[in-house]
Amino acid sequence: MNRLALGAVAVVAVLGVALFALWPSGPRAPIQATIAVREALADDRAGFTRAVAARPFSFPADHGPHPDFRTEWWYYTGNLTTAAGRRVGFQLTFFRIALAPDAVVRASAWATRQLYLAHFAVSDIAGGRFHAFSRSSREALDLAGASASPFRVWLDDWSAQGDGSSARLRASESEVAIDLELSATKPVVAQGDGGLSRKGPEPGNASLYYSFTRMPARGVVRLGRETLEVSGEAWMDREWSTSALGPGVEGWDWFALQLDDGRELMFYLLRRRDGAIDPFSAGTLVAADGTTRALEPGDVRIETLAHWTSPRSGVRYPARWRLSVPSADLRLEIEPRLADQELIVGTRYWEGAVAVGGTAAGQGYVELVGYAE
Repeated sequence: MNRLALGAVAVVAVLGVALFALWPSGPRAPIQATIAVREALADDRAGFTRAVAARPFSFPADHGPHPDFRTEWWYYTGNLTTAAGRRVGFQLTFFRIALAPDAVVRASAWATRQLYLAHFAVSDIAGGRFHAFSRSSREALDLAGASASPFRVWLDDWSAQGDGSSARLRASESEVAIDLELSATKPVVAQGDGGLSRKGPEPGNASLYYSFTRMPARGVVRLGRETLEVSGEAWMDREWSTSALGPGVEGWDWFALQLDDGRELMFYLLRRRDGAIDPFSAGTLVAADGTTRALEPGDVRIETLAHWTSPRSGVRYPARWRLSVPSADLRLEIEPRLADQELIVGTRYWEGAVAVGGTAAGQGYVELVGYAE
């Protein structure tokens, strides 16, 4: 995701369009219905701009919305600790979905072309509990939206705001909340070919994609009656597109790893229905000084070492990996900090905090999509 969050966004977009007409604004009960990724990733492109060529990113404008494209997202994940060493993972993601291109806006305060959805999750590692929530709302009446300057994206009282390379994240649901300050310490990374991340063979089967791969974080996490002062590292992904995955793609495994030696590694492994690895799998290795190197499928080897079966959904997910990049002398052992980090929020997917060992220690996040199908 994120991030290669394309599937998560498209899936909830299909569900969200239906719910848009039925639900009032405000906090929602957890969504239990599920949709297959391959059914949700319909190539609905008519009237929308497509990502067909790389272009220089322009800030602060590109921190804000791109309504000519069908979908986009702001994707934050991170690993946090207290002074006593208690570990917490978090995810806060915002999705914008255009309901129709160039639609005539009716003379109503409720009329809008844009739907916003958000996912919020906290992994309480010591407590062995995973909390996940979702919300959806129309853009009208200031219920949800995004702006570039000042940078802000929000849905009800969940928000990220700042200047893009820094942000304050706030979200609260039930007895779980975060209030975190993030600030990038490394340059923005243009993923793919100068920011054009191709995900299929057809021109426009791509997204415009950039990341802040290392954002020191500090703030508080509330878990029930406990308020924890935490610090750690976050990762932020931005993508926008009008596209679908290439034909035959069932799902993906996405890795975003922050190594203690100052490097970061992102790689998404696209899985085809016949079991083969799609040739448009790709990633980036970021050096300690911020320079980048593109990774192709032949550069990376990923072995699944164990599996975990969800007691709620019955879905079987990979649960431990060995990721090798021989040309960079990397042989990484990756393990979830908590087995159950499965979200059931309009689609089923696993996304959670992981520990990294092997030739380099570190931490990160992994996203697993398509295993429920």
